[in-house]
Amino acid sequence: MKHYDKYKIGYYMPPVNEMRWAKKDHIDKAPIWCSVDLRDGNQALIVPMSLEEKLEFFRFLVRLGFKEIEVGFPAASETEYEFLRALIEQNMIPDDVTIQVLTQSREHIIKKTFEALKGVKRAIVHLYNSTSVAQREQVFRKSKEEIIEIAEFGASMFNKYRAEHPDVDLTFEYSPESFTGTEPEFALEICNRVIDIWKPTKDRKVIINLPATVSMSMPHVYAAQIEYMSDNLHDRENVIVSLHPHNDRGTGVADAEMGLLAGADRIEGTLFGNGERTGNVDIVTLAMNMYSQGVDPCLDFSDMPSVVELYEKVTRMTVGYRQPYSGKLVFAAFSGSHQDAIAKGMKYREERSEAFWTVPYLPIDPGDVGREYETDVIRINSQSGKGGVGYLLEQNFGYRLPDAMREEVGYLMKHISDEGHKELSADEVHDIFEREYVNFFHPIDITKATFKQVSGISAKIQVCIDGNHFESTAKGNGRLDAVSNALKQCENLDYTFISYTEHAMEHGFDSRACSYVAIQDAQGRVFWGVGIHPDIISSSINALVSAINRMLAAQAQK
Repeated sequence: MKHYDKYKIGYYMPPVNEMRWAKKDHIDKAPIWCSVDLRDGNQALIVPMSLEEKLEFFRFLVRLGFKEIEVGFPAASETEYEFLRALIEQNMIPDDVTIQVLTQSREHIIKKTFEALKGVKRAIVHLYNSTSVAQREQVFRKSKEEIIEIAEFGASMFNKYRAEHPDVDLTFEYSPESFTGTEPEFALEICNRVIDIWKPTKDRKVIINLPATVSMSMPHVYAAQIEYMSDNLHDRENVIVSLHPHNDRGTGVADAEMGLLAGADRIEGTLFGNGERTGNVDIVTLAMNMYSQGVDPCLDFSDMPSVVELYEKVTRMTVGYRQPYSGKLVFAAFSGSHQDAIAKGMKYREERSEAFWTVPYLPIDPGDVGREYETDVIRINSQSGKGGVGYLLEQNFGYRLPDAMREEVGYLMKHISDEGHKELSADEVHDIFEREYVNFFHPIDITKATFKQVSGISAKIQVCIDGNHFESTAKGNGRLDAVSNALKQCENLDYTFISYTEHAMEHGFDSRACSYVAIQDAQGRVFWGVGIHPDIISSSINALVSAINRMLAAQAQK
């Protein structure tokens, strides 16, 4: 690509870079979560949410477990003002949930913001102003000191209006907007000036939010900036360090994770990463990453399909098929080797009653987020193999195919999928399997068989061959062998037994028996047949007849 040389690094490493966070290998507890779906996420929608949709989304965010929810910019939009008032006047804010509102550092906006909160029990009021070099030089054309004055003025106004609203439990938050493009020393100075005005205490903490308004660096640089700020903020023990990462470089989750390791206490983000440009940090992915390492994220995504459904309904956005943890295909295995490993991993887990989840290719148990193994994990197409097909038939329909038969059936399904250029659903696989192998009674059908114990086993069978009826009697070293010998006397059949297995299809006294028979013709070709019947002898006869009929069908095609 041309013109790459017109870009330069626009971020700043802190003067001190301890990198202590890099020695940690995981996040050991959930941060304070703040959903900004209803403000930051909503303003990024092509069609913003209606009041009714916002109210529905708010209730849903509460059910998911969010304790802090940003509800808008009430002084800047009549719609957001009405939404905030509806939440308060309809008593929709639970006692353990705190709403958050946003304001610029302008007195009439600050005044209206506080007035909009009348009647609320508690709230976070979020002050911001731009601090980056680009914003200072190009947008505001102000000096550092002038930018600091804007922040200090707003912070002082917050103190003034808090005194006028003594009945509201207020937490103050400050963001040096475009923090990632701000010199760390200057960001620290302006944050400390605000902290000194607000004078946080143990019972009245202050939130300092450090947004990657535009993601500009690799994640470790952002983490270094966060560590520097966390180490040097005034009254750190009474300050909550918050992050608001955007995803311009596709590293929003990594920025947040490394920022938490570097000392942050709180995350502002959205479900599925909705937001301006490339969006905010995806709280679903971030929370589920913690979950996958044994950490309680304190958010409930156990019914992920419902989360996706509600989100898509109210935002009119779409969750991608490969979106981590939530996309329709994120647990799907089409590859034969992957399917085989998953099937064996599930069997291993079942056999050993494993306490910890260690199944290959599945970072979490799909069932933990409301996904179905039968429809979401093993998917059959032209890339699939015997393991996946066998697993699907066993888990969904009770067939436990012998290993040699699994390979044949796997190739059959691959061929059909390849020819049709499509995925095969579980029901389609089942239908093809039963049509091809199970209780295949044409041209030969044994309609009745009786047995006697006479120097071995004697079988008397009634046979229908191409509509013609016969009876035949023969001996064998077992019932199925005797039936086979009797059948050979009726028809010129040349085959030998290769394999016979059986199992119950269900649990209980009324379970059906399932039998698998493999025979080999004179040319060495192997044909499988499957029989199902409440009686085990009848199921084995059905399997033999099915194998013979498949052999005859193949011979007729030559």
